[in-house]
Amino acid sequence: MTQSNVSPAELARWRDAASIVCDEADRLAMAGFRRDIVVDTKPDRSFVTEVDRSIERLARERLRAAFPGCGLVGEEEGTEAADAAICWYIDPIDATANFVRGIPVFATLLAVAVEGEMQFGVVSAPALRERWVAWRGGGAWRGDQRIAVSRIARIKEAQLLYGSRTDDMRSGEMPGLDATLAEAWRERGFGDFWGYMLVAEGSAEAMIETGAHPWDWAAPSLIVEEAGGRFTTAAGEHRIDGPSAVATNGLIHDDLLARLRGATPR
Repeated sequence: MTQSNVSPAELARWRDAASIVCDEADRLAMAGFRRDIVVDTKPDRSFVTEVDRSIERLARERLRAAFPGCGLVGEEEGTEAADAAICWYIDPIDATANFVRGIPVFATLLAVAVEGEMQFGVVSAPALRERWVAWRGGGAWRGDQRIAVSRIARIKEAQLLYGSRTDDMRSGEMPGLDATLAEAWRERGFGDFWGYMLVAEGSAEAMIETGAHPWDWAAPSLIVEEAGGRFTTAAGEHRIDGPSAVATNGLIHDDLLARLRGATPR
């Protein structure tokens, strides 16, 4: 596990700021959940609500005030100061479609990168009453409980999760997806942030997804890694700005990538 070069004082500042933002975001989200709110459709056919916009504005205001000159990469308001040494990633409501349909699986995602390396991440899911936090070299936590990935080492014994099978197959990134899912012990479409958290907690062995964005993957990638897992693209690249994401417990990672690319199982 890579150790962080960030000072404890700086880490504490990030944690305090993220906690304040997430507490406020949780209140805003729950005030609008299962209420009559304004919903718009973006060009990519995804949803955005007045709550998404309000949370991102709040997060940007708080983070700019606490960390002057920091970079900001957000879903609704774009990128500012992209070349800054310290950059925050903001997803005001991950799984907005769930939020709109009254499904309690949604969360605010925040993460910090220093010189391009993710250092701190938090996923706050108020309707589930859960919050996950991780920092580089410090482990991954759900509340005050440290979490860890499973020790299952074979696909045939693994539970595999995915976002959208249709989108994943259409992407061309993982032609072996269907055959891989058929080989697994169990497969379910627990998409969005929750799939990654289930991997980090050891409840599933892999989460497979295409078509998301850096703000979707920044915090979950660090939480999975700090829980002892691995996070790459389907091509095996360690990045959060690629066309796909494969998060695993680490033990099945290489085999899973080969299978997703269409290789014949050995």
